[in-house]
Amino acid sequence: MDSTNRISHLVGRIDELRASLRSGPEIGVLSERTGAARQAWHDREVLALAFFGAPVVVTLPEFEVRDPVTGVGAPVPVQAVMAYYFHASDGTPLSNRWVSFGDLPGGRFYNQAFQGYTGVEVVKRYGNNLEGLRHAAAGAGGSPLSYGDLGFAFQALPRVPLAIVYHLGDDEFPATCNVLFDGATGHYLPIDVSAILGSMLTRRLVEK
Repeated sequence: MDSTNRISHLVGRIDELRASLRSGPEIGVLSERTGAARQAWHDREVLALAFFGAPVVVTLPEFEVRDPVTGVGAPVPVQAVMAYYFHASDGTPLSNRWVSFGDLPGGRFYNQAFQGYTGVEVVKRYGNNLEGLRHAAAGAGGSPLSYGDLGFAFQALPRVPLAIVYHLGDDEFPATCNVLFDGATGHYLPIDVSAILGSMLTRRLVEK
């Protein structure tokens, strides 16, 4: 299943996930598990957090994701990712250990496809142009990592960091790029949604 079909499949469950959240843990528990802050917004309580560095609020009890300044609803794929994040988060501490998509629970079967629409696309865009990728990664909110020929970490969600590690090519081997996850990501997102986040990060880098 490619990333577009994966998103369409997951979007169909948004209402179901939101209904489950409305009858699930109290707001204080959700705040602790997800790292979202309880705040007042337009005379109502919301959960505030950042998605790839951009502030958003999650309205209660609707669990709709909105821009905190304009109040405009987030795109449907973001609504889906956030619904899954709030539904799956259990508060497990991060492992502070980077792992591949294939090392996440359920990831091995989809690993080749995931690499095809993430790391392979970044390599197609940048080749051995490290400075171009460095500029794009910094512009997408990344923080440098001392991995490979170039590495950057990104905070997709409060409990879900991602990273890219890039290795330059030579006469014998082409350049390679891998999107990595914290080892505890499975406690915060199902594997399909982790794939969507990797695709979203790739799009931010390729379109810069």
